[in-house]
Amino acid sequence: MPEPFVVRPRTAPFVSDGPVRSAVAPARVLEPSAPWIPAAPAVRARVRPRHPSLEPLAEYLDDPDVTDLFVNGAAGLFVDRGSGPKREPAWHASEENVRELAVALIGLGGRHIDDATPCVDVRLDGGVRIHAVLPPVAAQGTAISIRVPRLDRPSLDDLHAGGMFGDEARAGLDDLIAQRENILITGAAGAGKTTLLASLLSEAPPHERIVTIEDVAELRIDHPHHVRLEARQANLEGAGAIGLARLVREALRMRPDRLVVGECRGDEVRELLSALNTGHDGGAGTLHANGLHDVPARLEALGALAGLDDHAVARQVASAIGFVLHVERAEGRRRLGGIGRPRVDPATGRLTIEELAWDAR
Repeated sequence: MPEPFVVRPRTAPFVSDGPVRSAVAPARVLEPSAPWIPAAPAVRARVRPRHPSLEPLAEYLDDPDVTDLFVNGAAGLFVDRGSGPKREPAWHASEENVRELAVALIGLGGRHIDDATPCVDVRLDGGVRIHAVLPPVAAQGTAISIRVPRLDRPSLDDLHAGGMFGDEARAGLDDLIAQRENILITGAAGAGKTTLLASLLSEAPPHERIVTIEDVAELRIDHPHHVRLEARQANLEGAGAIGLARLVREALRMRPDRLVVGECRGDEVRELLSALNTGHDGGAGTLHANGLHDVPARLEALGALAGLDDHAVARQVASAIGFVLHVERAEGRRRLGGIGRPRVDPATGRLTIEELAWDAR
């Protein structure tokens, strides 16, 4: 049977009795009165900046239940309100309209999209993240993906009340913060990794300095001392890019009490593991993975990008990361699907994840 989920004091070593298992040009502004824009019913308004270019999607951006919007060319609009994307039959647009919308939205983020630069990602001041792809890269027409951040900042109590985890896991999560454990949150896109991470960090003592590093700043933490660093893409000449790996090194000079990488995607994993192995406890990161036991393969792949072999990754991760929390989306609900601890398999020297027993109810 898996070992129970217990956070021991940091002075006591972890001893396992359970099995180890692998686990910019000016954008054209669209007229709000264009006939293809549906009339917006009365909704509970979000408090976010409004711009005429956003009017075609205003109804959905103002809906507090909406998490993602997808415009698939002339095929229409799909809206995710927490239970998966569903087509909006009242929303219609031609391919020309959708391309104009993409140009306008990307222009709001200070960048330009055209045939020479057909794939662009931007973040607006209100935290809305927009990604657009033009044909012929998008074979069926201009594709726009919009991530709409939550304006509220749910606490661990809110997530507990919403059924994301049970009483036992709730107590364990409190201990993770109190014991300053380094944690890695894993899951698929939209599973709730960022939400859970923000809620955990919000429980940190107010005197601690939290420095977060993200490709696109999405973490919204209810904490008085939060410093946000965001990667910068190259300009039209291909210069000026500042990646996550460099930002991790810069953050170490800012004397963080908790160092957080919003999502590990490349060789920045080397800097993060190095930092967490040199006295920077209480840190965290997120990682895309399908399950707890897919985490070793993902970390080995990222480690390879940073020039680390499998054995080096195993030793670094087992030393740096205390717990792995896997979140998943099931039946339209985000939930904590598993908890584990990194271990080095004594037979192979490679990384494995020891799954812990816990109460999900």
